[in-house]
Amino acid sequence: MSRFVKFATALNLALLSVFAAEVSLAGDEKRVVTVGGSLTEIVYALGQENRLIARDTTSSFPPQVLNLPDIGYARALSPEGVLSVSPDLIIAIEGAGPPETLDVLKAADVTYVSVPEAYTAEGIRTKILTVGKALGQDTSAAVLAAKAMAELSEARQTAAQAAMQYSKPKKVLFVLSTAGGRIMAGGDNTAAAGIIALAGGVNAAAGFDGYKPMTDEAIAVAAPDVILMMERSGDHDTAPQDLLALPAIAPTPAAEAGAVIRMDGLKLLGFGPRTATAVSDLATALYGTGS
Repeated sequence: MSRFVKFATALNLALLSVFAAEVSLAGDEKRVVTVGGSLTEIVYALGQENRLIARDTTSSFPPQVLNLPDIGYARALSPEGVLSVSPDLIIAIEGAGPPETLDVLKAADVTYVSVPEAYTAEGIRTKILTVGKALGQDTSAAVLAAKAMAELSEARQTAAQAAMQYSKPKKVLFVLSTAGGRIMAGGDNTAAAGIIALAGGVNAAAGFDGYKPMTDEAIAVAAPDVILMMERSGDHDTAPQDLLALPAIAPTPAAEAGAVIRMDGLKLLGFGPRTATAVSDLATALYGTGS
C-alpha cells in the first residue's frame, strides 16, 4: 500500500469518525421546526430533513416540505401555533416574530436559535454554518458552505463577464407589489438589492432602505431598464401587459423594451443553497449567456 493510499485511508477514517460523532449529536434534538425558507433548504441540504416536524409559510422548497404542518408566517407567529407541534429545537431567521411570541418561545423549554440574515455571500456562509451548528452538523455544514461559496463565486464571475458586453450595467427595479397601482419597490439593504448586485445589475431603487412605495415621478427618474418581480398566482398576479401599462412604469425604458423578469421568490430572495443558481438565472435573463 502506497504512502498516499495510507494517508487517504487514514483521512477517510478520521472524517468518518467526525461524521459518526455528528450523527450521535443529531439524535439529541429530533423535533426541529424551521422558520425561514432558506433555513429549511439548508436543513435538507445537510440531509437532516428527517428531524423536521413543521415549517413556516415561507418554507416552500423542496416541494416535499409542504407535507409538513405549517405554523404560520415567519413574522406573524403565534406561540400556540409553534408550541402545538412540541418542538425541542426552533431554528429561526433573524427578524422572525413578533417579539411577544419570541419571548414566550424563549421562555418555554425549547432551544431557540436565531440565524443572522445578510444579503451577501458571507451572509449565506454564516447562515449555513449557524444552522449546521444548531443541528450538530458542523463538518457537513462546512463542506456545504464551501460548495455554496465556490458555486456563487463562479456564478458571479460569469455574470460579470456577461455584463461586460454592455456599455453599462442594467438598472433593475424590483417590484414587490402593485396593489392599487402603487409600486412597492425594493430599496437598499434588501434581498432584492443583494441579488441584483450579485447578478451584475444596478438597483434602480437605491436611496432608501427596505421595501417602500415609490412615486411615479421617482420611478421615471430611476428609469429602470428591467422590471424584476416574483412569480405569483391568483389575485396577487399582475400580467406583464398590465404591469407595463401602469402610469408609473409606462414611461420607463423597461416598458419600452417590454423587459419583465419573473423568478421564484424563495430562490431569488432566499440567500441560501440555491443563490448561485438564482444569480446565474438572473444574469442570463439580464444579459444573455455572455458567449
